[in-house]
This record gives sequence, C-alpha cells and structure tokens, in this order.
Amino acid sequence: MKIKRKKILIVVLLLIIIAAVRVYYGNNFIEVSQYTVSSNEIPTSFKGFKILQLSDLHSKSFGDNNNRLVKKIISENPDIVVMTGDMVNAKDTDFEVFISFAEQISKRFDVYYIVGNHEQNLNDNKKKILIGKLNEVGIKVLDNEKVAISRGQDSINLYGLWFNLRYYKDLSNEYTKDVFFGTDQIQTILGSLDTDAYNILLTHNPLYADTYSDWGVDLTLSGHIHGGMIRIPFVGGLLSPEREFFPKYDRGEYQINGKTLIVNRGLGNGDFGIRVFNQPEISVIMLSN
Repeated sequence: MKIKRKKILIVVLLLIIIAAVRVYYGNNFIEVSQYTVSSNEIPTSFKGFKILQLSDLHSKSFGDNNNRLVKKIISENPDIVVMTGDMVNAKDTDFEVFISFAEQISKRFDVYYIVGNHEQNLNDNKKKILIGKLNEVGIKVLDNEKVAISRGQDSINLYGLWFNLRYYKDLSNEYTKDVFFGTDQIQTILGSLDTDAYNILLTHNPLYADTYSDWGVDLTLSGHIHGGMIRIPFVGGLLSPEREFFPKYDRGEYQINGKTLIVNRGLGNGDFGIRVFNQPEISVIMLSN
C-alpha cells in the first residue's frame, strides 16, 4: 500500500511539474504567426510588404531589456512595425520598460502606434508623458488620423482609430452594455474612407469588426482580447476583457464581408495575470496582389 501511494505521489508531482513548465513556457516564449493578405487593390510595388504587429505588451519584459523580443522582431526584418495598444498598464508608475524597448525598435524600423484602453485610462499627465516620450524616440502616434505610406509612385493608407471607453461594452456595466459603435460614429471620427487606395485600420478593440468592414477598410489589425486569456483546445478563447465568454473575435484571421480582420493575441498578461495554452504572439502580415 505504501509503495502504491508513493507511486501516486510521484505521478502527481510529475504532473504538477509538467503543468508548471507548460504554463511558464506559454507565458514567456514568443510565437510568430504568419499571414498573407492578398488584394487586387494592393499596388504592385507593395507586393511582399511586411507589417509586424505588436499588441498588449502591458510593460512586460522578455529577457534583459526585452532582448528576446527585440531579436525576434529584427529577425523578421519588417518594412514597418505597428503597435495596436495596451503596450503599458494604466497603473504603471513609469514607462521605462516599454520606452526602452520602443526606442530600440524605432532606431531600426518605422513604427506606428495607437492607444488602447489602458493608455486611455492613464491620467492626463501620464498620458502626455507617454505620448511625448514616444514622439521623442521617433514613433508616430496615430490619433484618429490617416497617414500615407509610399513606395515609389504608389501608396497605401494607414488609419489609426480609438474611441470612447463606453463602447468597450463591459457587460457588467448598465451604462455601457447596450451602446454600439457604428458607421456613423467611425465616419464622424475618421471621415470618409479614401476608396482610391488600399486601406489598413489599426484599432485596439476588434469588437466592432462589422462596422470596420462596412466602413470599407480592407484590412483591420486589432488586439485587446488576449486570445481569450485561457484557450480551451478545439474550442477557443474563454473570456474577453469585457467579461464575455467565448468572444467571437479572439485571435487569428477572419473574413468579414470580403474584408480581412487579424486579431493579435498580445504579448503581456494584463489584469488577468496568466496565460493558459495561449503563447505571447507577434503577427507578421505580408501583403500580396
């Protein structure tokens, strides 16, 4: 009997060790997800144009001075880097971890940044400091605006969108659960879409994917959902930050009315504190025609 109990304890201990190793690996080793997006609207000169997307870092550091994350990005050699929000935490006392990382990346690549809900929740002084530091290191913060990216005589448009936090639809909050962000709202913020060019939208929250496609944008890059935080094999992400179980757009590529949405799983852990079966992720999007 004692031998049997000892064997059971050894098995349980081994299972605990395996689970701990798996959780550690799944929270600290970065996966690179590759996508190819094709469209007749993409100019020939942009064939092979590589966009690297980072999202939801939440001031996490992968190695000393984020060296493992920096090496991953450099090895991909993108044409541009986009950061789709929540790269810091609303409760951060300073932003040194992220700014140090951002400075390293901006020295090598053109970087475009949009705010997420954590940046929006910063007080005015902290937000001003963060945006000021990003501008200092040469990162372009898109504040509900459009920029054109050129190659030779051709160009594509990059839009950056943020919207009021009430549209994040916290299902536990009576004030927000019934609001909707529609085409009228996005039109008011960004104006009419430039239909003469290929258009990419950076916006933190993928919740309104139908609105983005109805507005007409060709490719939307989002984050926010953290892959559902806990991923259930063969089922998907368990929970969104809005406390919605099994969110519709939790990670990966979606086709919506002929338009493309890519949702990045993020790099950091956010308020939830841990990832389960849900590795930190970099998205690499290759344009084709």
